[in-house]
Amino acid sequence: MTAGERDQQQALSFGGFAAEYERGRPSYPAAAVDWVLPPGCRRVADVGAGTGKLTRLLRARGLEVTAVEPTGGMREQLARQVPDVPALPGTAEQIPLPDGSVDAVLLAQAWHWADPALALPEAARVLVPGGWLGLLWNVRDEQVPWVAELGRVMHGHGEDHYSPPLGPPFGPPERLTVRWVSHQTPDTLLDMVASRSHVNIRPPQARAVLLGDVRRLLATHPDLAGATDIPLPYLTRCTRARLPGGPAMGNGGRSG
Repeated sequence: MTAGERDQQQALSFGGFAAEYERGRPSYPAAAVDWVLPPGCRRVADVGAGTGKLTRLLRARGLEVTAVEPTGGMREQLARQVPDVPALPGTAEQIPLPDGSVDAVLLAQAWHWADPALALPEAARVLVPGGWLGLLWNVRDEQVPWVAELGRVMHGHGEDHYSPPLGPPFGPPERLTVRWVSHQTPDTLLDMVASRSHVNIRPPQARAVLLGDVRRLLATHPDLAGATDIPLPYLTRCTRARLPGGPAMGNGGRSG
């Protein structure tokens, strides 16, 4: 299997683990969501929307949201969670919306699956002049010892794709990191691990071994043993870039 084929397999694997994704994956902090939305934003495309973790936060702000998600299992979960938001099949490379129809195109936990050569002009196509492309990733804060040990057990990947280079037709990207804590139970933490693409494409026996190792960590680590509420620290890495035209981008939030 080539690297490209493996990436495609991972990207499409989420549909079979949509329930685990919904139970185990964290939401996003308000400061991160507000930072990637342009001033006066009314219409948003949530691309790679998954089960609607970001979608419901956008809808709660009174925005007109269209969710775009390639896998049927994820769209079914999204429809249950946010029934008043249309959930359309599509990808970052093929967004099923008219030209100039949204003020922001957002991708949470999804841009690394996209082909920027196709996704950047496609985002520009559906945006109004001066619209924003916003990207978010939740990254576990492995400065905390037990979280670092969890990462070693999971054989997780590095963070090199959390600050993507982007490029034309968008202007220079701005960055923001938001620190926050998601409260988990032992069961939802296991669901979080099980929902990771590099975990759920493993053969069943290898996947069971890895999840068994996570259970042992939960049972034996002094910061976790016996805990029913597990504060899992996250860094939300945010990137935004503006399409030329329209009002200038504000500078709310800190870049870094």
